Amino acid sequence: MPTKVTVVGAGAVGASVADNIARAELCEELVLLDIKEGLAEGKALDMTQTAALLGFDTKITGSTNDYSKTAGSKVVVITSGLPRKPGMTREELIGTNAGIVKGVAQNILKYSPDAILIIISNPMDTMTYLALTSLGLPKHRIIGMGGALDSARFRCYLSAALGSSPADLNAIVIGGHGDTTMIPLISKATWNSVPVTKYLTEEQQKQIVADTMVGGATLTKLIGTSAWYAPGAAGAALVESIIRDEKKLFTCCVLLEGEYGQKEICLGVPVTIGKNGWEKILDLDLTAEEKAAFAKSADAVRSMNDVLKTL
Repeated sequence: MPTKVTVVGAGAVGASVADNIARAELCEELVLLDIKEGLAEGKALDMTQTAALLGFDTKITGSTNDYSKTAGSKVVVITSGLPRKPGMTREELIGTNAGIVKGVAQNILKYSPDAILIIISNPMDTMTYLALTSLGLPKHRIIGMGGALDSARFRCYLSAALGSSPADLNAIVIGGHGDTTMIPLISKATWNSVPVTKYLTEEQQKQIVADTMVGGATLTKLIGTSAWYAPGAAGAALVESIIRDEKKLFTCCVLLEGEYGQKEICLGVPVTIGKNGWEKILDLDLTAEEKAAFAKSADAVRSMNDVLKTL
């Protein structure tokens, strides 16, 4: 049976995820779905017309709210919801996006009951928790993308400061996917196994951490809406690790059941990603300061999750 992947939401982020998936030929069939009449069909046709130039054979189907076309999807990436506008917090998005994400996920599961769900919709930690608690799926099949993106931004700022290739860096961000809740682990970052702290001053380290934490807000301020190229690449990278069973290590938002001292919450931690979804949580030896920051991040995300109870 041909491998099928669905991306829900044909806006900038969803289209970028789909474009990366199609180019890499991660599946035989890719479905792009949106609620806006003709948007998904138009973008699917536009992408299909690049195939002759880029040399891929992925079949791309666009659909306006016809979930039957998504039937049998192995992985579904959910990007639908309102984007964050300048000055808007992720918390302000909860009320609107909760209804959208829950409705989308329920419709998807009618036709793809075994699908692995990747959540990109904001506020991502809370939307991942909503999907987990409302759908009744095994925990390994619900993955929040945020930490993979934040870690890529962290490596971007590190590479600029070091004058290195981002590909030579290992650096991760844990905690919530928010400007004040994420924790770039500068103490664990390495340049081909050598700690980056050996090459960076204390001031440089603090600046890189600060720039990483406001990475999303910086782009929102510059372009007037949420970013899409890096989020799209991050979403597609998770799809690739699932489809190809790569067991790659990413920071993702997953359910914690005592790991890192937290329970009944979805937060960003390093996990391996394979054919079954997220498969194993990597237990990092955090410093006392990092542990305190993680606990504070969890408290902030719980406050956002509490908003769900009022809806």
